[in-house]
Amino acid sequence: MTPVLQLAAASSTRDNFASFEVPAAVWIAFAVGVTTLLLLDLLLVHRKPHVITFREAAIESVVWISIGISFTAVLLWWQGGQAAGEYIAGYLIEKSLSVDNVFVWAVLFSFFAVPAKYQFRVLFFGVFGALVLRAIFIFAGVALIERFDWILYVFGAFLVFTAFKIARHSGSEVHPERNPVLKLVRKVIPTTNEYHGQKFFTIENGRKMATPMFTVLVMVEATDVLFAVDSVPAILAVSREPFIVMSSNAFAIMGLRSLYFLLAGMADRFRYLNIGLGVILGFVGIKMLISGIYHMPVAISLAVIALVLTVTIVTSLRADKRDGPPGAPVPDPPLPDEESNLPR
Repeated sequence: MTPVLQLAAASSTRDNFASFEVPAAVWIAFAVGVTTLLLLDLLLVHRKPHVITFREAAIESVVWISIGISFTAVLLWWQGGQAAGEYIAGYLIEKSLSVDNVFVWAVLFSFFAVPAKYQFRVLFFGVFGALVLRAIFIFAGVALIERFDWILYVFGAFLVFTAFKIARHSGSEVHPERNPVLKLVRKVIPTTNEYHGQKFFTIENGRKMATPMFTVLVMVEATDVLFAVDSVPAILAVSREPFIVMSSNAFAIMGLRSLYFLLAGMADRFRYLNIGLGVILGFVGIKMLISGIYHMPVAISLAVIALVLTVTIVTSLRADKRDGPPGAPVPDPPLPDEESNLPR
């Protein structure tokens, strides 16, 4: 393809997505708003370490999801329906893919025996780090697509491959003891074996040492990097505007902490989650692969994602109600009725 045709194709692709100039003041206001929400959550709602109840987690999840969905109205008023549609599609993609991340956190907290009342603090700083890492991934991804349009096909093929792997195996299967990041942390940074409240560092025998809380935080950030490799290319399939991609990521991630406390003990009830996530990733991967010949309207993307999520949740809950949690003992069949065998 000649440079002129490549430029024309790239321009045509960009025209299919919302694109607008975002003043520096808006970016600053957005960053300040996100930071303020997180600090209010830490300093007011969770000022004192405590075990978060299911009811508290449910209320907070509703609040965070409401904030995330409400931002759709802001983009609708500011930039119109196309931008709003891309935002809510990206938000749903990130939210659905993040559920797997929640269950991985549950495995990590169990492995490190993190006291329940300190888990929120780890996730709070984990979210801050995740937002910074996602911003790097997003701007790098957008820059790559604008410079090398063929990277779309690489992203698409990678998502289809990942979809197949996720659909066949649950993403919550992790083995922290085998993780090279954990081995590196323990090798490089002197670490205590005991928790010192919610401190990440402490002084022992006149020497500054990391507590297990710090190791858990590093592991949480490391797992988010792995999940970002999947989720960021997936969102770039529905939007190329950095502000839309970043805002949908930010609002989805901020609500993950309360979602963790709501769902952490319910992993077995979502037995078809890996299949649903695989279908979503496969769909957005194919969407990327065919983007050169057909641009799928954001309304279709939104409908497919919403439908897959609904079917996944409903079928999982029905199966759980019918069969009980996976691995539950199967009751013995009833003994034959002796009276029914008597001659009549």
